[in-house]
Order: sequence, then C-alpha cells, then structure tokens
Amino acid sequence: MANGSVLHVVLFPWLALGHLIPFARLAICLAQKGLKVSFISTPRNLSRTPKIPPHLSSVVSLVGVSLPPVDGLPVAAEASSDVPYNKQQLLKKAFDSLKSPLADLLRDLNPDWIIYDYASHWLPPLAAELRVSSVFFSLFTAAFLTFLGPPLELSNGGGSRSTVEDFMKVPEWMPPGSNILFRYHELKKSLDGATGNESGTTDSVRFGVSIEKSVAVAVRSSPELETESFDLLTKLYQKPVIPVGFLPPLTEDVEELSEDIGEWLEKQKSNSVLYVSFGTEAFLSQEDVTELAFGLEQSEIPFLWILRTSHRNESEMLPAGFKERVKGQGLVHEGWISQVKVLSHNSVGGCLTHCGWNSIIEGLGFGRVMILLPVLNDQGLNARLLEEKKLGIEIERNERDGSFTRDSVSESVRSAMAESSDTGKLLRERTMELKGLFGDRDKNERRLDEFVHFLKTNRN
Repeated sequence: MANGSVLHVVLFPWLALGHLIPFARLAICLAQKGLKVSFISTPRNLSRTPKIPPHLSSVVSLVGVSLPPVDGLPVAAEASSDVPYNKQQLLKKAFDSLKSPLADLLRDLNPDWIIYDYASHWLPPLAAELRVSSVFFSLFTAAFLTFLGPPLELSNGGGSRSTVEDFMKVPEWMPPGSNILFRYHELKKSLDGATGNESGTTDSVRFGVSIEKSVAVAVRSSPELETESFDLLTKLYQKPVIPVGFLPPLTEDVEELSEDIGEWLEKQKSNSVLYVSFGTEAFLSQEDVTELAFGLEQSEIPFLWILRTSHRNESEMLPAGFKERVKGQGLVHEGWISQVKVLSHNSVGGCLTHCGWNSIIEGLGFGRVMILLPVLNDQGLNARLLEEKKLGIEIERNERDGSFTRDSVSESVRSAMAESSDTGKLLRERTMELKGLFGDRDKNERRLDEFVHFLKTNRN
C-alpha cells in the first residue's frame, strides 16, 4: 500500500479500443485532479491511446506489458479490432496470462487503488492479496448492468437464465414494463460468432466476479439519465455504485479532418448531414451493406459514411456504381477518421450508429439525433435505452434474423433527419435537452470530483 500524500491509481483496461480510449480519458481526468496514475496495457495498445498532455507527463506513467503468444491468435494481435469476432476468446486467453506479470508490476508500483475492466476477473482477488483496493469501472450503461443481474448468480455461471429466450424477457429484478431486453437476432448473432470458450471463462463469470470481488463499482453514466437503474444497482450489489459521468471527449486535441472531408462538410447546410459509422468491431454482412447503401441513397439525405479496411474491405461490398450515383448527395470515406471532429461540425445533424456506448456519448454530447442499428454485445440494450428515453429511433428489422430493408433504412433516416418530419423535430428537441448532460464538462467534472473523493477517503 502506498503511504505518500499523493494518491496513486493504476488503470488496467480490456484490450479493445472502445475500452482503452475511455480508460485513457479517465487517466487524464484523474491526473488533472492531482492523482498519480499508472496506465498499464500492451506496447502496441499504448501507442494507440490518446496522447497524454505534456503538462501531465510527470504524473501519468504508461506501463507496457507484453502479451504472450497463443496458438490460433494472429501475430501482433493486441486488441479486439486486430482479430475476427470468432477469435475474441483466444485474445481473452492471452489476456488472462497477464496475471503473473501484473502481480509483479503491482508489487513494484505499490498503488493505493487499481481500476480495472470486466475481462480481468482474476484481478480483484490478486489485488486484495497485495493489499491494493480495487474498483470495477464499467464502460457499459447502468441499464445493461441491471439486466445482467446479481453478481453472485453471474459468478456461478449465469443463474437461472440458460436459453436464448430467457434473455428476451425482462428479468424479475427489473421494473415491470421495462423494454431493456435483447431480441432474438442479437443473441443468435453473438452465439453464431463464438466458436467455443477457448479462454475457459464465460463473459458472465467475468462480469460476476469482477463486480462481486470489487470494493466499489464505477459506471460511465449518470443517475440523471438512468435513475431507476442506479437505484437498482445499489440494491443488487450491496456496495458503493459511483457514477463518474460520461467523460465527454476533448475537441481541442483531436486530429483535423482531411481537406476533402472538411471542404465537403463546409458546403452542407447546418444540421443536414447524417454521419454513418459502425465503430471498430461491429461488422455488417454483404446483404446489410447493400441494403444500407440503397437505403441511404433512397433517403436523399446528405451523408458521410465511414468504411473500414481491416479484416475485409467494406468498400468492395458496396453496390456497383454506388459511389458515382451518390456523388452529389453523400461522401464515402475509407479508413480512420476523427469521429469527434466530424460530430462537432455544425453541418452534422444525426448519426446512424451501431450503438456502442462511446459513439452514443459522443453523438449526444454534440446534440446529434441517433438512428439505431445495433450489431453486437451490449448494443441492443443501448438501443432500447435510447428509445425508452426518446433519444433515437431504431431501424425496423426482422426479429429472427436481424435483416432489414432499404425501405426501412430510408424511412428511419428521413423520419429523423428531414426538416419537415414531426418525429425528427421531437427527436431534435429531446436531444438538445440532454446535450448538456452528456457534453457539459462542468456537470461531468462534478461527478469525477465525487469519485476522487471516494478514492481519497476509502484508501487502505
């Protein structure tokens, strides 16, 4: 245990860019509040995280730990975006083997606290043995955590829910009438993408142990958005549940847009452009890309569509002649782009999203209307939450296979984005009401202050 006057905190995220980036954002925020921070991840992932501001370099240390090779895992794969979805469990197997080197690091660093992610279920018992207090930091909504249920049940393998149908119902511990539940195609897609459990530990057990063995649970959300869920979590967990706010991104330190995109956006009317992106891990099928493309074209709404080139080239999946036909309407960009910079541009009015929590926070933080097309993991529950809060509309899909049509895409896009749409007007009004909650730095700073106060007053 550290005995100095400056509180020392270690942060240890799961190996996914959607986790590394908000963990790094939290590291910067904690350092700005006077804490000493050690951020631990693999060397390649450390190079991918946002740069530490020069004035904080003396209090934020980036600590690299090498990921051991695992049979079947691509060479140099250090993040979930480096591997296909069906190889995720192999990445978790490699991640689990970091237990011993992490123990050595904790002995050397001697921190007061370690803040960790859901995947490192083995960490809280290790931290307790080394007399380091531990906080589970959830990058998932409070609604998602309540849907998971009591941590002890999860630790024992998932409790009473064993079939796909069980997860399509509102669990008994949640308020009746809630719409926070999965749809058949969302569960089936996750199951179809799994080839087994090579890591030896299910995600349910990882969540359960990570929550159960922690001193406290921090959640990247706010009771102002999820009042009932936070109240319920406190009852389910019987330990402190601390909202840390949304950790809104900084716009001043992000990379500028390329000249062609910047010029194109400048030519568009205010709030007219739909930004289309599916993050780093949510991949669409050939049929989905085809219907989405025709739906965007059919909507006649200006759009900026970001396509990825890792694992497979999504650009090659576009319908023949699509780029040429939409030249006057939309822009297709292949590869990485600064999402924050796009969303902050005044020509952007909406976001067609896979419903990753990071993208939702960024979109709503800039007051952008959300069109919802969840693909994997928690994204379906995130979509239900936004619909419940009247912050987005979901593209209509087939309940069994998740397919959608170009007509359903076009209809949703026009409902949300067209100036003459009553639905769009209501969405814009509601989104602007919540813009301050998601994007206001002062409001979010107060949540962080409460978290820091907890860490300082509950150190060993």
